[in-house]
Amino acid sequence: MRQYLCLLLVLSAFSGMAQDLDFPDFRNKKDNFSKISDKDVRADVASFALAAVDESIGKAPLQSIPPVDMGPNFIQYSNDKIQVFIKTGIFFPTKHKLMMQEGHLLRIDGKPYYGGIIGQPPHTTIESITVLVGGDTVAIPPTAYFDLYDPKFSFNENGAARTRNGVFLSNDKHTFYVYLLNIDNKGTEYTFVIRDKQYLRRVVDWGFLN
Repeated sequence: MRQYLCLLLVLSAFSGMAQDLDFPDFRNKKDNFSKISDKDVRADVASFALAAVDESIGKAPLQSIPPVDMGPNFIQYSNDKIQVFIKTGIFFPTKHKLMMQEGHLLRIDGKPYYGGIIGQPPHTTIESITVLVGGDTVAIPPTAYFDLYDPKFSFNENGAARTRNGVFLSNDKHTFYVYLLNIDNKGTEYTFVIRDKQYLRRVVDWGFLN
């Protein structure tokens, strides 16, 4: 799967649509892969994230939890210890304060936004992320995903539903990663890091398919 996605990265260099540079981009890079200082988290994320492809050489794939169910607005993962359920909702522009410039969307509710087509209102929100570890609920704060939009859970391949997302288990047995990838519009990926039954941080990257 990683080789397939890397091929898409190369091919998209010839097919990506140029962003209009006449408008300011307020997206903050503090959560980018390049800003990760924890060497263990950085090495793990490099094994699956496309924004980290330059550091992926020599990184063995992490063990993953397969999805047990998915649809247009949800995806669910489960094994004997970990359960993850992610659900999207509809983005209603009338329920938000949209900062526009000449018809170009700059901010949502006064904040930068990630995902979708930059300059246009998104279609979906991340409504909830539910994580259970050994029967204990891991609280994922809404601030981890309130500004992340248009995740894509599945695509059709030869009549079967497939996903580019995943839940990856670190070799240290203390950390795992919930990963969402959308290859549309130059690519967007969101990673939520869980360590010892606590939410640690997020990793957000975009524009790596150009």
